[in-house]
Amino acid sequence: MTQTTHTLSLPGADLVYDVAGPLPPAGGRPVLFMIGQPMTADGFRCLAGHFPERTVVTYDPRGLGRSTRADGRSDNTPQQQAADLHELAAALGTGPVDVFASSGGAVTALEWVTAHPQDVGTLVAHEPPINAVLPDAEAAGRAQARFNDAYEAGGTGAGMAAFIAMTAWTGEFTDDFFAQPLPDPAAFGMPATDDGTRDDPLLSKRSWAITGYRPDVAALTAAPTRIVVAVGEESAGTYTARTAEGLAAALGQVATVFPSHHGGFLGGEHGYAGRPEEFAAKLRDVLG
Repeated sequence: MTQTTHTLSLPGADLVYDVAGPLPPAGGRPVLFMIGQPMTADGFRCLAGHFPERTVVTYDPRGLGRSTRADGRSDNTPQQQAADLHELAAALGTGPVDVFASSGGAVTALEWVTAHPQDVGTLVAHEPPINAVLPDAEAAGRAQARFNDAYEAGGTGAGMAAFIAMTAWTGEFTDDFFAQPLPDPAAFGMPATDDGTRDDPLLSKRSWAITGYRPDVAALTAAPTRIVVAVGEESAGTYTARTAEGLAAALGQVATVFPSHHGGFLGGEHGYAGRPEEFAAKLRDVLG
């Protein structure tokens, strides 16, 4: 499949995006967006390759990857990213799109549907990390602050080790979770050295607006968009599985089970291989 790279200039940002397949799409099918946050377009290359029959668009959110920003801000908010996606879809000029959205990208997509419901025909929101839908929302915020504190104190290795400990924990964040010592980065094959940077979009507070997002359930249920909340079968009981199930319940549905885990569509990128062929087959079935 031929892929081309483009840049969309917006106020305060230049968005770089990739188009795999023809525009307008073949066979009258909607363009399929694949979006993440802080994951950029490169995280979807494997999954996109399993959809040769669709025109697939991936992008780097403003300030991440190849996309630059000059708006004087460093925070990553669902509202700004949704506005950017609205402009990108309008620039393509192909009408309503289908969206597969992962993790923080799923939160962005929920805001996109809320603000511009006419843009999206079907949204598959895979494990959106939203604290507000959890019964232990306050404790989830404390767990998030814990890995951020580790990052601020010790750098990327320390922060990522604490992040993994949080996301691997099953069930609510109880006193037992907080009583654990912070893990050694070496246990996860990461260096304990500190390069002094504190601008990581995952470990810093730059993306806290994502996990702090409060979905507008009334707007989402009233939208013409078909919304499918997805959860990985191997994620059971973990933070993002619980947020997916909480969101699904708020929307009056049961989360649709997908193969593998939070990164189930990855083919080895970022050292986090899933089961992309099975994942793609499930996504194709759900999109219809």
